[in-house]
Amino acid sequence: MVQEVPVEFDLSDRISAGMSSKLAAFGGQLFVAVACALGAVILREMVDVILPAGAGPFALTFPFVLFATLFARWPAGVITMLLSALFAWYFVLPAPGSFTFENSSDAPRVLVNVLSGFGIVALAEYYRRVVRQAVSTRDALAEERKLLLQEIDHRVKNKFAMVAGLVRIEARSAKSDDARQALNRLLGRVDSIAKVHEALYRDEGGDSFVDMRAYLSLLCNSLRDGVVTQDGIQVVTDLRPVHLPRDKAIAVGLVVNEMFTNAVKHAFTGRKSGEIRVLLEEQDNALVVTVADDGIGMNGTDSRAGSLGQGLLRNFAESAEGELEYPETETGTCVRLRLPL
Repeated sequence: MVQEVPVEFDLSDRISAGMSSKLAAFGGQLFVAVACALGAVILREMVDVILPAGAGPFALTFPFVLFATLFARWPAGVITMLLSALFAWYFVLPAPGSFTFENSSDAPRVLVNVLSGFGIVALAEYYRRVVRQAVSTRDALAEERKLLLQEIDHRVKNKFAMVAGLVRIEARSAKSDDARQALNRLLGRVDSIAKVHEALYRDEGGDSFVDMRAYLSLLCNSLRDGVVTQDGIQVVTDLRPVHLPRDKAIAVGLVVNEMFTNAVKHAFTGRKSGEIRVLLEEQDNALVVTVADDGIGMNGTDSRAGSLGQGLLRNFAESAEGELEYPETETGTCVRLRLPL
């Protein structure tokens, strides 16, 4: 027994919406059937103006029978067929205006056409039920997938939290500033990947694309709360709504994390205030991610081509299939990641 489940479009359901009784449902089917039968009659009259009267008395009925069955179930198809057959029998077949057959072959012809119409109803109803069952299976699988993703989300969040906790403990117990800074950078990278995961599984669409505006906003807020230690440092974001594949989004997040932490570490030495800007925009058929500050500018270690920081940035940029740019600015440092669209 095929279980009846809602589908995207059912005329009888729409018409009888809000009425739960079987009589109301049949009323919706009857309405559709009468409308389809009238449509067949009107089309019949239009054809009679062009072609000889009575040409193909039943041929124009079948499309409306098919429509009624597919969109209002088999009772609507049967009623449409019966009403249309009665109309053709009484008004089209000789003798018009009566149910008398002038030709002995007309009776079998009516019977064959009515049975053919019922055959169309049966096939259309079978197809409709198969589609409804497929929709039901699809929805069940989608719900199961959603539950599985929620379970994965919960477990992966726990793993990220555990890793971040271990790194945080090591950072607190580190004896040298260099080790502490390295561990804090590692913590930021873990957090940037975790934020991609959070943005990805928050998306109920189920695809593997990440909303970069939401993701970078989460990441920048996390970096501001976890990395910026001076109250006077402001973080400003201007992010366009863009979606990127998961792996590319992770690489972009790692680039932003590195550029942001570099700015915090080097840009505001000896200063109590400043601004870090994170921009996401489209320029010249490319997606451009910009991290800029109004600090003292590049003054040493991380600006060297062979430095560890620059090497990581280049690797992350290559993973994102982008190129790094260092435009000159009057104050501070500006780094751009350009991704071809």
